[in-house]
Amino acid sequence: MTKAYTLLGLFLAGGLVVLGSFGSASGEKNREVSGDERAVATFAGGCFWCMEPPFEKLDGVLEVLSGYSGGDEPDPRYEDVSSGKTAHAEAVQVTYDPSRVSYAELLDVFWRQIDPTDPDGQFVDRGRQYHSAIFVRDAEQRRQAEASKAELAASGRLAKPLVTEIVDYRAF
Repeated sequence: MTKAYTLLGLFLAGGLVVLGSFGSASGEKNREVSGDERAVATFAGGCFWCMEPPFEKLDGVLEVLSGYSGGDEPDPRYEDVSSGKTAHAEAVQVTYDPSRVSYAELLDVFWRQIDPTDPDGQFVDRGRQYHSAIFVRDAEQRRQAEASKAELAASGRLAKPLVTEIVDYRAF
């Protein structure tokens, strides 16, 4: 059974303690499926808490987790990643049922959430830990990610070149 965890923002002594959520929405989207019906995609696109909701809304997405990817440090802490002390980026790991939602559809959602032309972060989140990246797990994910990036670049919708990285997945 999939577990979902939600953290609430609390204001104590004038400061924000925690904002956001970890886990996924509950309900039919999280029905039990076998390992053969599951696939995983990992994306970095700035603040991971902002990246969760667009994926959670998709039929066929089973779980969306916030975490870190792209660095070598094992078990990085939020404080270290958000301060830029590691090579990790804030990322989301999307577990999905490919019979209900395709990797191409996930890529389409990803591109709509980010500024793929910004090498220094995303929107108000600045620094390498907030850069955009697609962490591919196999040759097919790489092929689809590169094709979708090329299609976006050729569309003429963006005035600057795309800098979103497509890199091999190592760990989350």
